[in-house]
Amino acid sequence: MPIRWNVPQHASTLERLDSALGDGPRRGAVVLGPDGVGKSTLARLAAENFSRGNPSTFIRWVTGTPTERVVPFGAFSHIVDFSNFGDDIGKPAALLRAARASLSGDRQGDLLLIVDDAHDLDILSATLVYQLALAGTARMIVTARADTAPEAIAALWTDGLLERIDVDAPGQPTSTAEVDTFIAELPAAARAVLDYLAVEEPLSAADLTALAGDGAVGEAQQWGAAETRVRDERAEDPVVYTAHPLFSERARAALGADGARQRRTEVVELQSRHPSEHLSDRLRLASLALDSDAPQPVAAVVDAAQQALRLGDLTLAERFARSALARGEDGQALAARLPLANSLAFQGRGREAEELLAAVDSAALSEEDLMAWTLLRAANQFFMLSEPERATAFLLTIRNRVPDVGPRVTLDALSATFAMNAGNIGGAVEIAHRVLDSPAADDQAVAWAASAATLCSARQGRFADVEPLAQRALGAEHPGLLRFTVGLGETTTLLMAGRVETATELAQQFTDFAELQQPGRAIGEVLLAHMMIAAGRFGEAAALLGPAAAALERTGYSWGPLSLMLLATALAQQGDIAAAAKALSRAESRHGTKSALFSPELGVARAWRLAAGRDSHGAIAAVRDAARMAERRGQSAVALRVWHEAVRLGDIRAVDPLARLCDEVDCVAGQLALAHAKALATNDGDALRAVAAELTAVGLHAAAATAAAQAQQCA
Repeated sequence: MPIRWNVPQHASTLERLDSALGDGPRRGAVVLGPDGVGKSTLARLAAENFSRGNPSTFIRWVTGTPTERVVPFGAFSHIVDFSNFGDDIGKPAALLRAARASLSGDRQGDLLLIVDDAHDLDILSATLVYQLALAGTARMIVTARADTAPEAIAALWTDGLLERIDVDAPGQPTSTAEVDTFIAELPAAARAVLDYLAVEEPLSAADLTALAGDGAVGEAQQWGAAETRVRDERAEDPVVYTAHPLFSERARAALGADGARQRRTEVVELQSRHPSEHLSDRLRLASLALDSDAPQPVAAVVDAAQQALRLGDLTLAERFARSALARGEDGQALAARLPLANSLAFQGRGREAEELLAAVDSAALSEEDLMAWTLLRAANQFFMLSEPERATAFLLTIRNRVPDVGPRVTLDALSATFAMNAGNIGGAVEIAHRVLDSPAADDQAVAWAASAATLCSARQGRFADVEPLAQRALGAEHPGLLRFTVGLGETTTLLMAGRVETATELAQQFTDFAELQQPGRAIGEVLLAHMMIAAGRFGEAAALLGPAAAALERTGYSWGPLSLMLLATALAQQGDIAAAAKALSRAESRHGTKSALFSPELGVARAWRLAAGRDSHGAIAAVRDAARMAERRGQSAVALRVWHEAVRLGDIRAVDPLARLCDEVDCVAGQLALAHAKALATNDGDALRAVAAELTAVGLHAAAATAAAQAQQCA
């Protein structure tokens, strides 16, 4: 017989939900509770109530399922049209903007978005939901289990974007034993519907009818095992869901591995006859096929790996690429090795990536394949394996083998990135401009060269060059992490211009939920923490940098050592000597040629650690060494900042170097640093108080607090 759910009545909860959809400070609510308490029913009733009072509203309903969670935008596949995204598909922030536009379409009126079972959303779908709530562009009802919700969904209530409404469980929740008994008693046709939904949910009513037979869907509905929904007003093409999440879970358990594999095979064979145009659907079919006896062509699996990689799903990309490599012929091996090595490298598994790439016979490769193999292997050697000398030599060797100008320019662009990270910013800028001036430079070359030139120019103090270079870099289709290099150049320029608040706002954009995938989110947090330290927000900076440093440690990027340098600096300025010493030790052990660009920051961290231990002479000596190093390496803007740190640490001999640098680099931060140095050197309390006020006005609160404290010490 149909199962009886112990669903309590929630009249008062429905009233709260109706109220949350009104014109209050929030634009909806998150309804939280365990399975079977009526969350979906509440969402449906509230939507009906709101629609009656607001007839121009159009409603979109999205439901998360465990099987759709394995692919990017899985639950939104019927709404988000990837075909219009073009190059934006490889840029997470732009991708999410395009997804928001796709969600609204050309419809007039207000959007009410209902997201059911949001704990089963993939990370990009969850991110899209968060961004919609953040933008306030739609009213929303979200249902979820609080204990298993993705970070972006949990942030809906922790960040105060939507009202949190908790629904209590009934006194006697339906047990798994009752569900198992119900499933066992289902008629064969209804049970078949449930079995297919256990391996792929939802399925179209047409597909389920083809799989389970005529009348099967109707019988499953009559028994309360499944329900049919119309998505996107396509009444002619309804889809079928299980009536409760426990049904698919327990049906899958009852099927066993062999039974589930057989059902997957049948679904894959059927859907392969009429493939979907939606990328999410194609990725879901490819994923389903991996665990079936109906494998897709190797070329299709390689393409799926590449698409998953572009969407930032490294785990899915690795699964696809491994399958393609295991099944492919020799001629297909490189095509599978490249996305596999890429996904491994981005997960911090550089040794595995190198083994894959080293096994390739480069002499047998075409020029196009040689380039793809070389760029990936060189980058992996430089960053992930921490072997910059080997990577640079390897790049030069291949460059000498390549006859055409275009590929040589691309190799030069990567060498500019290597030179930048190794601290040779003069050489990096020279190479980068040569690349950017070449008509043979493709998008990838432009992105590498322009991003390197952006950051190098900012650290040199050539601020007028920064924004044009940044725009050129951001205008190219490129691997996503390069935009953080551009971001650091832009925030550094704003900081030196005395626009700390604007710099912080820009850095914050990198940590909004446009970047939930690691290591992107961690790098964004490094950018933000860098600005927080300048603003004197040491505790907040340390709170960001601790987890960020842990996430970045395994990647091999130079951001990892930088995060530890900044963490040590923030902790030391809070007076946490032990924690600062530990962070500094980790920074020193991970620092090397690949992060030599940030050697001045390491010197600053050492200085503040010594100062925290009351070794003022050692601190001043350390910060002077760091400032002089920055000058020697052409990092004039960085040298200005470091000499200002020396002034903060009590160095009365910083006036001359600051005056010299201010003649070279004209900026607000430099002039304030010089004024601070002169006031300290002359023991002028009034001048120190005046410069403290000026530093406060531009947002350099750390230096302002120091100047004010130094003024108090003047006789």
